[in-house]
Amino acid sequence: MRQYAGNRVGLAVVGAVLMLVGAYVWLRADDRLGGLSPRAKVLPEQTARLVAEQQWTLWAAALGLMLLGLVALRWLLLCLGWGRQGVRSGTGTAMLCVGLKDVEGLSRTGVRVVGDGDHLRIAITCAPSADVGAMVGKLDKEIVGRIRREVRDDDTGTVVRIHVRR
Repeated sequence: MRQYAGNRVGLAVVGAVLMLVGAYVWLRADDRLGGLSPRAKVLPEQTARLVAEQQWTLWAAALGLMLLGLVALRWLLLCLGWGRQGVRSGTGTAMLCVGLKDVEGLSRTGVRVVGDGDHLRIAITCAPSADVGAMVGKLDKEIVGRIRREVRDDDTGTVVRIHVRR
């Protein structure tokens, strides 16, 4: 299965940048940076004058940073699995992959047990070139029933979601 390397790399880069900025601010406030006086200006004179004349720019910057922080928090919570329902079923996912092994163009598959085991969610993502008709036929005739019997029982409700990428 595909690893979410992009999220991990992105979070690592954002975390490293925030850590460096925080270290700079701490060192600057504690007067530990050699060569800079504690009264040295952070902004150039022209920029400081512009900000002093038009105070709405500081409010706009604060609002932008707050929105950026909320987006980063949402990203982190989604990466940690917050908001996902159910528990992954490795057995069900393996059975799904084995059943669809001869279908070309699959990129992601997954089986989740939702609630108290009262239903399953099967998710499949495939390329536009994949034979969706053959895939649905296999799922309907044999694969979903096998996954139901193996993971729970035959009476378990199942929702199958097929997403075709562009």
